[in-house]
Amino acid sequence: MKINGIHHVSALTANAQKNVDFYRQILGLKLVKKTVNQDDPSMYHLFYGDEVASPGTELTFFEIPMLARRLDGTNAISRTGLIVSSEEAITFWEKRFEEKGVKKETASLRGGRPTLKFTDPEGQQLFLTVEPSVQDGAKPPVHDEIPADFAIRGLGPVELTVAEADKTINVLTSILGFTEKAREQSNDGEIVTIFESGQGGAGTEIHVIEKAEGPAERSGRGSVHHVAFRVADAEELEKWHDKIAKAGFTNSGVVERFYFKALYFREPNGILFEISTDGPGFTVDESVDELGDQLALPPFLEHKRAEIEQRLVPIK
Repeated sequence: MKINGIHHVSALTANAQKNVDFYRQILGLKLVKKTVNQDDPSMYHLFYGDEVASPGTELTFFEIPMLARRLDGTNAISRTGLIVSSEEAITFWEKRFEEKGVKKETASLRGGRPTLKFTDPEGQQLFLTVEPSVQDGAKPPVHDEIPADFAIRGLGPVELTVAEADKTINVLTSILGFTEKAREQSNDGEIVTIFESGQGGAGTEIHVIEKAEGPAERSGRGSVHHVAFRVADAEELEKWHDKIAKAGFTNSGVVERFYFKALYFREPNGILFEISTDGPGFTVDESVDELGDQLALPPFLEHKRAEIEQRLVPIK
């Protein structure tokens, strides 16, 4: 029974079309599932990933039109990592970001890896980091302007900024089984503690920064809603449910999401954690070639398709 890395990260956008324009056209990610928020089908839920929708590659967005701007603060998922294969890829993306007008910082090191921080048009904070190894079966997304060797291959480390780091760290290590890998000082002078899970590597890491002073983040466009961790299957997820409940955490119970099963709970600083199964995956209702082309609905929402489609603005 173990966490095998990051399953997905879900963030917030105020405009699905502009979101697709950036993440598909600029970053070159594949839109692997165009669906709706199952708890509120009036809004889109977009999933981006690698070419075959491999577990651990999905960055997702809930669309909430008219959403206010995020106000920076603590007790939040403060930055999301994305993996590229080499330092040469970082150089490629530095040039591409300059050409496309993407706000970025100077490349630096994080956890011993070349890293490039950047921001999407809504203020979503991300970074590219180098991880040469990829999971079996994963394939870089296909894009006319981005060579496969330089493509974004999946999720990297997820950064948490919290007021009381010890409480979050206790959940990561004592309950979820992460191990501390390193502690270092960032270019901003912040102390970053790096934890890894499973077999290690960038796609398994959580980076924790303590910021005791200042207000908590006010959620808005550009915020991250939650981070999900990978487990093998539904049987193991039930065991995690028992463990989380016995540890005293209020939780969602196991939730059927059709593409995976999920369990939600908040760690002591208020960040929403999810534990999710790898399967059945995003090809359960669409072939690899069809992924993201049409609005996909789980069976329990299919009878409402006409009503749902009427309320959504079509995405090109």
